[in-house]
Amino acid sequence: MQWQGRSVRRLTGGRNHPAVGKRRYQRGRAPAETHIGEKRNRSVRVRGGETKVRALRVDFASVSNPASGETKKVAIQDVEENPADINYVRRNLLTKGAIIKTEIGRARVRSRPGQDGVVNAVLIE
Repeated sequence: MQWQGRSVRRLTGGRNHPAVGKRRYQRGRAPAETHIGEKRNRSVRVRGGETKVRALRVDFASVSNPASGETKKVAIQDVEENPADINYVRRNLLTKGAIIKTEIGRARVRSRPGQDGVVNAVLIE
C-alpha cells in the first residue's frame, strides 16, 4: 500500500514542512492483482459510501471486434504480453493494456479489472 499524499521532499530535494498531517482519504490500498481463474470478486467501500468491485479472478472477457462491431463473451486462455510489468505475464495477472489469448484471437484489455470488476477487450488480430 502507498500513501497518496504530498511528498516530504520538494522537487529540488529540500524538505517540505507540511501545514497539515496525513489524512485518512490519502491512504492507498493494496492492488487487486486479477488472475485467470474461476470468477471471484470483492466489494470495497470507497469515499462517499459507494462501492467498487475488485475482480480477484476472472475466466471470461467481453471481446469486441472493431471490424464487425460485435462483442462476444469468450474464455480467457492466457496472458501473452503486459507492458506494465514483464513478470505479470509469468504470473498471469490481468491489467489494463495486457494482451490476452482468447478463443477468437489475441485481444488487448481496455478496462481496469481491479477497479471495474470486469474484463473488456478489443481484438488486435
